[in-house]
Amino acid sequence: MKVAVVGTGRMGSAMARSLAREGSDCILQNRTSERAEVLAGELGARTVLTPAEAAAEADVVITMLENQEAVEAAWTGPDGLLSGARQGVVLVDSSTVPPSVIKSFAAAAQAAGAGILDAPVSGSVPLAETGKLTIMVGGSAEDLERARPALEQLATTIFHIGPLGTAAALKLAVNTLIFAINQSVSEALVLAERAGIPREVAYDVFAAGAAGSPFIGYKKPSFMDPDGAPVTFSLDLTAKDLRLILELADSLGAPMPQTRVNQEIVRAATAQFGPDRDTSIVAEHLRTKAEEGVTA
Repeated sequence: MKVAVVGTGRMGSAMARSLAREGSDCILQNRTSERAEVLAGELGARTVLTPAEAAAEADVVITMLENQEAVEAAWTGPDGLLSGARQGVVLVDSSTVPPSVIKSFAAAAQAAGAGILDAPVSGSVPLAETGKLTIMVGGSAEDLERARPALEQLATTIFHIGPLGTAAALKLAVNTLIFAINQSVSEALVLAERAGIPREVAYDVFAAGAAGSPFIGYKKPSFMDPDGAPVTFSLDLTAKDLRLILELADSLGAPMPQTRVNQEIVRAATAQFGPDRDTSIVAEHLRTKAEEGVTA
């Protein structure tokens, strides 16, 4: 199967590695072509210059991009996916964007005879590289079945959520939970440390207890070493997703008091440490506040 990955940032590159390892004929495209070319050399893959070329050649095209503007640029215009769409190809967006984005592409994709899915993922970069993501899918069952061989190379679990756009909405709900866990772990660690309990001991108890989760498992290195923490999810992307969550919540009339607090904390941590630090740096921000005697 020919599978194109449009967007070879941290997550897109990890997904491409999994696809190549599982035997897909990979086609790579990135706005900065050098990044795609380096990855292609590593994987024995091919590159194309535009998303339109990717859609014209591949059986399945997966876009994994940073924000709505990048997704719209990749999908629309003379060089976009939709201009290269054809009968038989399935166009899949795995970015974290509002549900309205994928819906806006539906008519053009269907007019070209292409399938279209929103398929955001849950999981870290290492899980993407090893094909152990959870994938949520919105769109028709028929389009999902056509894309399933590619998606199965990336995931241990695939959920068909419902019509186009429902998976994008659920991804924002999932990230609501993730950011709440990040905030809670940060607060719990600082509380335990202030009580004289070693950081690693407290974290191991969190992981082994009722609150343990995959997130707590794979984020341990980040929480243990704030200065050397690998960036698995940056503060700037966290801030972007929190904004999208609250915009969707406001449009639906859903109260989100904890998420609004989390947004303020992420803003403060970003002001202190900059936007490129891993979101686990929230714990270090709270340590600073504790040293300053700030408790609220």
